[in-house]
Formats: sequence, structure tokens, C-alpha cells
Amino acid sequence: MPGTVSVTRTDQAITIKIKGRFTYKIHAPFRAAYRDGALDQGFKRRFIIDLASTEYIDSSALGMLLVLRGKTYAHEAQIEIINARPEVRKVLEIANFHLLFKIT
Repeated sequence: MPGTVSVTRTDQAITIKIKGRFTYKIHAPFRAAYRDGALDQGFKRRFIIDLASTEYIDSSALGMLLVLRGKTYAHEAQIEIINARPEVRKVLEIANFHLLFKIT
């Protein structure tokens, strides 16, 4: 199944849920999920990347997460990756993302 992106915004966090395959094909909606107003307004809270429904992640998805980290660093926002399935979590660990992101 191609990937889809859904976003939930609260005063405390922006939650980005990835369903299906997290690949370059969802680059534009993933970027829009964190750019649409959040960074422009100086959002300094949390970004939560929910991978509960993510069945596959590739290197371009890792790159997108790094871009998000770079864009939010100056804004002092926290990024947390949650609910990764074992096969997705393994990819994140091999890439040493546990050193760059909070993964729960």
C-alpha cells in the first residue's frame, strides 16, 4: 500500500502519522505536515512521528526525518518517533537514529 500522511495539531504537539510505506512518494505531504504554519509561527513544542501503521521505511524516509530535525533544530522543538514496528525500528537502529531522536 502506498504511504499516506495524516496530521493532528494541538497546542502541545504536532503528530504526524505515516500509514503504509514511508518512502519518497510521500515527500510532499510529509513536508507539508510540519511546514504548514508550524515552523513559520515559531512552533517550539513537540513533533511526534507515529509509525504504528508504517509497514516499510526506506533511506529516503530516513532523509526526510533528518530534514525535519534540521528544520526544527533552530526552533528548539523536540521530535519523538513512536510506535515503530520491530522491522521499522530495526532500520532506525541500524541507521543510529536512536542517537538523534527519542524513539519510544
